[in-house]
Amino acid sequence: MKHHLIQHQRTHTGDKPYQCNACDKSYTGRSGLVKHQRTHVIQTHTHTGEKPYQCNDCDKSFTQKASLVKHLRLHTGEKLHQCKYCGKSFTQNLYLIEHQRTHTGDKPYHCNDCDKSFTRRTNLVRHQRTHTGEKPYQCNDCDKSYTGRTSLVKHQRTHTYTGEKPYQCNDCDTSFTQKASLVKHQRLHT
Repeated sequence: MKHHLIQHQRTHTGDKPYQCNACDKSYTGRSGLVKHQRTHVIQTHTHTGEKPYQCNDCDKSFTQKASLVKHLRLHTGEKLHQCKYCGKSFTQNLYLIEHQRTHTGDKPYHCNDCDKSFTRRTNLVRHQRTHTGEKPYQCNDCDKSYTGRTSLVKHQRTHTYTGEKPYQCNDCDTSFTQKASLVKHQRLHT
């Protein structure tokens, strides 16, 4: 109790005896210094590439403990963030925000080259490649390249044909390697 009073009195006197040894900041209490010093640890890990927080369920590791905690929710299935419009739940608040834009119609990411807008920044970045011609996803087996990773993965199935046909028609026994082929086929049944 006495220590809290002393620390409080320092706010009036300006006395900050707890000094950070990595920079010139100082604090009235030890807890403030310890909290501050964590920022140096995070910055150090980020700059050195060190990732000391490892997931025990997979081979991913992280520079910050908070990032590991978020990641672990993928394994546990814990979804703390619930949509107020439909009740759907998400592991991260960012995913909830992006989802809620489907209800509100909010599209905050605008293309400077045309009048298109997007709910997600990643969709805007991929769209902008149609204007620049950039195709950063290159096939290792041939000279084709694509604007998005999904398109590359779909293309790569043509090189690594395993006989797998994951897209099956519900009306007959025909299966396809690509979803677009299934959709085209299903038109025959209508």
